[in-house]
Amino acid sequence: MGAQSSGLSRLQSELAGCRACPRLVTWREQVAHARTRFDPKSYWAAPVPGFGDAKAGLVVLGLAPGAHGANRTGRPFTGDGAGVFLYSALHAGGLASLPVSIARTDALKLTSTWITNVVRCVPPGNRPTPVEIRRCRPFLERELLQTLQPAVILCLGQIAWNAALDLVAAQGMQLPRPRPRFAHGAEFAPPACPFALIASYHTSQLNTRTGRLSPAMFAKVLARARTLCKRRARAKKAREEKAPD
Repeated sequence: MGAQSSGLSRLQSELAGCRACPRLVTWREQVAHARTRFDPKSYWAAPVPGFGDAKAGLVVLGLAPGAHGANRTGRPFTGDGAGVFLYSALHAGGLASLPVSIARTDALKLTSTWITNVVRCVPPGNRPTPVEIRRCRPFLERELLQTLQPAVILCLGQIAWNAALDLVAAQGMQLPRPRPRFAHGAEFAPPACPFALIASYHTSQLNTRTGRLSPAMFAKVLARARTLCKRRARAKKAREEKAPD
Protein backbone atom coordinates (compact mmCIF):
# COMPACT_ATOMS: atom_id res chain seq x y z
CA MET A 1 0.00 0.00 0.00
CA GLY A 2 1.38 3.40 -1.02
CA ALA A 3 1.80 6.33 1.33
CA GLN A 4 -1.28 8.08 -0.04
CA SER A 5 -3.48 5.00 0.22
CA SER A 6 -2.20 4.32 3.72
CA GLY A 7 -2.91 7.90 4.78
CA LEU A 8 -6.41 7.73 3.34
CA SER A 9 -7.10 4.45 5.14
CA ARG A 10 -6.06 5.96 8.49
CA LEU A 11 -8.16 9.04 7.84
CA GLN A 12 -11.22 6.99 6.92
CA SER A 13 -10.85 4.83 10.01
CA GLU A 14 -10.89 7.95 12.20
CA LEU A 15 -13.77 9.41 10.23
CA ALA A 16 -15.89 6.30 10.72
CA GLY A 17 -16.04 6.85 14.48
CA CYS A 18 -16.75 10.58 14.40
CA ARG A 19 -19.76 11.76 16.44
CA ALA A 20 -18.67 15.38 16.87
CA CYS A 21 -21.93 16.92 15.63
CA PRO A 22 -24.90 15.65 17.69
CA ARG A 23 -27.49 17.10 15.30
CA LEU A 24 -25.96 15.31 12.31
CA VAL A 25 -25.48 12.03 14.16
CA THR A 26 -29.16 12.04 15.11
CA TRP A 27 -30.31 12.99 11.64
CA ARG A 28 -28.16 10.53 9.66
CA GLU A 29 -29.56 7.68 11.75
CA GLN A 30 -33.12 9.01 11.75
CA VAL A 31 -33.15 9.25 7.97
CA ALA A 32 -32.42 5.53 7.72
CA HIS A 33 -35.75 4.79 9.38
CA ALA A 34 -37.83 7.16 7.27
CA ARG A 35 -40.60 5.65 5.17
CA THR A 36 -38.92 4.97 1.83
CA ARG A 37 -38.63 2.13 -0.64
CA PHE A 38 -35.25 1.22 0.87
CA ASP A 39 -34.59 -1.23 3.68
CA PRO A 40 -33.48 0.68 6.82
CA LYS A 41 -30.85 -2.02 7.43
CA SER A 42 -29.21 -1.13 4.11
CA TYR A 43 -28.32 2.41 5.19
CA TRP A 44 -24.72 3.42 5.81
CA ALA A 45 -25.96 6.11 8.26
CA ALA A 46 -22.42 7.19 9.19
CA PRO A 47 -19.79 9.66 8.00
CA VAL A 48 -19.16 9.10 4.27
CA PRO A 49 -15.50 8.85 3.20
CA GLY A 50 -14.10 10.15 -0.06
CA PHE A 51 -13.87 7.91 -3.10
CA GLY A 52 -11.66 7.60 -6.17
CA ASP A 53 -8.08 7.50 -7.36
CA ALA A 54 -5.58 8.06 -4.55
CA LYS A 55 -3.22 9.68 -7.09
CA ALA A 56 -5.89 12.07 -8.32
CA GLY A 57 -4.95 15.42 -9.75
CA LEU A 58 -8.60 16.49 -9.77
CA VAL A 59 -10.82 16.62 -6.69
CA VAL A 60 -14.57 17.10 -7.05
CA LEU A 61 -15.78 18.74 -3.84
CA GLY A 62 -19.46 18.60 -2.93
CA LEU A 63 -21.47 19.82 0.04
CA ALA A 64 -22.62 16.77 2.02
CA PRO A 65 -24.07 13.27 1.56
CA GLY A 66 -27.62 12.98 0.23
CA ALA A 67 -30.19 11.64 2.68
CA HIS A 68 -31.11 8.61 0.59
CA GLY A 69 -28.04 8.71 -1.63
CA ALA A 70 -24.62 8.63 0.02
CA ASN A 71 -26.11 8.37 3.51
CA ARG A 72 -27.60 5.08 2.31
CA THR A 73 -24.84 3.75 0.07
CA GLY A 74 -21.73 5.04 1.84
CA ARG A 75 -20.15 6.48 -1.31
CA PRO A 76 -20.27 10.16 -2.34
CA PHE A 77 -22.88 11.03 -4.97
CA THR A 78 -24.13 7.46 -5.17
CA GLY A 79 -27.78 6.48 -5.16
CA ASP A 80 -29.44 9.80 -6.00
CA GLY A 81 -30.09 12.18 -8.89
CA ALA A 82 -27.06 14.39 -8.21
CA GLY A 83 -24.82 11.34 -8.62
CA VAL A 84 -26.54 10.19 -11.80
CA PHE A 85 -25.67 13.53 -13.39
CA LEU A 86 -22.12 13.67 -11.99
CA TYR A 87 -20.96 10.14 -12.81
CA SER A 88 -22.47 10.31 -16.28
CA ALA A 89 -20.41 13.44 -16.93
CA LEU A 90 -17.24 11.89 -15.49
CA HIS A 91 -17.70 8.81 -17.67
CA ALA A 92 -18.24 10.94 -20.75
CA GLY A 93 -15.02 12.75 -19.89
CA GLY A 94 -13.03 9.53 -19.55
CA LEU A 95 -12.66 9.85 -15.77
CA ALA A 96 -15.05 7.07 -14.67
CA SER A 97 -15.13 3.46 -15.86
CA LEU A 98 -18.94 3.34 -15.66
CA PRO A 99 -21.64 5.95 -16.31
CA VAL A 100 -23.47 5.15 -13.07
CA SER A 101 -22.53 4.66 -9.42
CA ILE A 102 -24.86 2.18 -7.75
CA ALA A 103 -23.17 0.89 -4.59
CA ARG A 104 -19.87 0.74 -2.72
CA THR A 105 -19.39 -2.78 -4.04
CA ASP A 106 -19.89 -2.09 -7.75
CA ALA A 107 -17.08 -2.15 -10.30
CA LEU A 108 -16.82 1.61 -10.75
CA LYS A 109 -13.30 3.03 -10.85
CA LEU A 110 -12.23 6.65 -11.19
CA THR A 111 -9.15 7.81 -13.09
CA SER A 112 -7.11 10.75 -11.77
CA THR A 113 -10.21 11.89 -9.87
CA TRP A 114 -11.29 11.93 -6.23
CA ILE A 115 -14.76 12.82 -4.96
CA THR A 116 -15.44 14.06 -1.44
CA ASN A 117 -17.64 16.44 0.55
CA VAL A 118 -17.15 19.42 2.83
CA VAL A 119 -19.36 17.80 5.49
CA ARG A 120 -19.34 14.01 5.83
CA CYS A 121 -22.76 13.45 7.41
CA VAL A 122 -26.13 14.27 5.90
CA PRO A 123 -27.55 17.53 7.35
CA PRO A 124 -31.25 18.30 7.76
CA GLY A 125 -32.49 20.18 4.73
CA ASN A 126 -29.04 19.82 3.11
CA ARG A 127 -27.91 22.77 5.22
CA PRO A 128 -25.00 22.20 7.60
CA THR A 129 -24.40 24.93 10.14
CA PRO A 130 -21.17 26.98 10.14
CA VAL A 131 -20.15 25.15 13.34
CA GLU A 132 -20.66 21.76 11.69
CA ILE A 133 -18.61 22.84 8.70
CA ARG A 134 -15.78 23.93 10.99
CA ARG A 135 -15.88 20.68 12.95
CA CYS A 136 -15.54 18.66 9.76
CA ARG A 137 -12.80 20.85 8.27
CA PRO A 138 -9.84 18.96 9.81
CA PHE A 139 -10.85 15.84 7.87
CA LEU A 140 -10.92 17.83 4.62
CA GLU A 141 -7.59 19.49 5.35
CA ARG A 142 -5.89 16.17 6.05
CA GLU A 143 -7.49 14.55 3.04
CA LEU A 144 -6.61 17.23 0.50
CA LEU A 145 -3.63 19.12 1.91
CA GLN A 146 -1.67 16.34 3.58
CA THR A 147 -2.61 13.23 1.62
CA LEU A 148 -3.95 13.75 -1.89
CA GLN A 149 -2.35 17.10 -2.77
CA PRO A 150 -4.47 17.70 -5.90
CA ALA A 151 -3.72 20.11 -8.73
CA VAL A 152 -7.33 21.30 -9.13
CA ILE A 153 -10.41 21.37 -6.89
CA LEU A 154 -13.73 21.50 -8.72
CA CYS A 155 -16.15 23.07 -6.24
CA LEU A 156 -19.81 22.15 -6.57
CA GLY A 157 -21.72 25.06 -5.09
CA GLN A 158 -20.95 28.05 -2.93
CA ILE A 159 -20.29 26.19 0.33
CA ALA A 160 -17.71 23.98 -1.39
CA TRP A 161 -16.14 27.07 -2.98
CA ASN A 162 -15.84 28.81 0.38
CA ALA A 163 -14.43 25.67 2.01
CA ALA A 164 -11.79 25.42 -0.71
CA LEU A 165 -10.85 29.07 -0.19
CA ASP A 166 -10.39 28.23 3.49
CA LEU A 167 -7.97 25.47 2.42
CA VAL A 168 -5.94 28.09 0.56
CA ALA A 169 -5.85 30.25 3.70
CA ALA A 170 -4.92 27.19 5.81
CA GLN A 171 -1.64 27.04 3.91
CA GLY A 172 -0.71 30.49 5.13
CA MET A 173 -1.71 32.36 2.00
CA GLN A 174 -3.63 35.58 2.36
CA LEU A 175 -6.84 35.71 0.37
CA PRO A 176 -7.70 38.88 -1.57
CA ARG A 177 -10.35 41.19 -0.19
CA PRO A 178 -13.12 40.90 -0.98
CA ARG A 179 -12.84 37.11 -1.16
CA PRO A 180 -13.25 35.63 -4.64
CA ARG A 181 -16.96 35.21 -5.27
CA PHE A 182 -18.66 32.01 -6.32
CA ALA A 183 -20.05 31.84 -9.83
CA HIS A 184 -20.41 29.03 -12.31
CA GLY A 185 -17.09 28.79 -14.13
CA ALA A 186 -15.24 31.05 -11.69
CA GLU A 187 -11.55 30.31 -11.18
CA PHE A 188 -9.01 31.17 -8.51
CA ALA A 189 -5.39 30.16 -8.92
CA PRO A 190 -2.92 32.14 -6.82
CA PRO A 191 0.62 31.47 -8.10
CA ALA A 192 1.96 30.22 -4.77
CA CYS A 193 -0.93 27.79 -4.19
CA PRO A 194 -0.34 24.15 -5.18
CA PHE A 195 -3.89 23.81 -6.46
CA ALA A 196 -6.32 25.85 -8.52
CA LEU A 197 -10.03 26.26 -7.82
CA ILE A 198 -12.81 26.16 -10.37
CA ALA A 199 -16.51 26.45 -9.55
CA SER A 200 -19.67 24.87 -10.85
CA TYR A 201 -23.27 24.90 -9.81
CA HIS A 202 -24.00 21.82 -7.75
CA THR A 203 -25.26 18.77 -9.66
CA SER A 204 -28.37 18.58 -7.46
CA GLN A 205 -31.67 17.92 -9.18
CA LEU A 206 -32.79 21.37 -8.08
CA ASN A 207 -30.24 22.72 -10.56
CA THR A 208 -30.27 20.05 -13.27
CA ARG A 209 -34.05 19.68 -13.57
CA THR A 210 -34.59 23.43 -13.79
CA GLY A 211 -31.91 23.89 -16.43
CA ARG A 212 -29.71 26.04 -14.23
CA LEU A 213 -27.00 23.44 -14.82
CA SER A 214 -27.05 21.58 -18.13
CA PRO A 215 -24.81 18.67 -19.19
CA ALA A 216 -23.10 20.99 -21.67
CA MET A 217 -22.38 23.58 -18.98
CA PHE A 218 -20.89 21.01 -16.66
CA ALA A 219 -18.90 19.34 -19.43
CA LYS A 220 -17.31 22.70 -20.23
CA VAL A 221 -16.26 23.29 -16.62
CA LEU A 222 -15.00 19.72 -16.31
CA ALA A 223 -12.95 20.08 -19.49
CA ARG A 224 -11.45 23.31 -18.14
CA ALA A 225 -10.57 21.57 -14.88
CA ARG A 226 -8.79 18.80 -16.77
CA THR A 227 -6.88 21.37 -18.82
CA LEU A 228 -5.72 23.08 -15.62
CA CYS A 229 -4.66 19.70 -14.20
CA LYS A 230 -2.50 18.97 -17.25
CA ARG A 231 -1.03 22.46 -17.27
CA ARG A 232 -0.10 22.27 -13.58
CA ALA A 233 1.36 18.79 -14.01
CA ARG A 234 3.61 20.06 -16.80
CA ALA A 235 4.68 23.04 -14.72
CA LYS A 236 5.46 20.81 -11.75
CA LYS A 237 7.53 18.47 -13.90
CA ALA A 238 9.46 21.41 -15.36
CA ARG A 239 10.25 22.72 -11.86
CA GLU A 240 11.44 19.31 -10.74
CA GLU A 241 13.70 18.96 -13.78
CA LYS A 242 15.27 22.36 -13.10
CA ALA A 243 15.80 21.68 -9.40
CA PRO A 244 19.41 20.94 -8.42
CA ASP A 245 20.23 17.36 -7.42
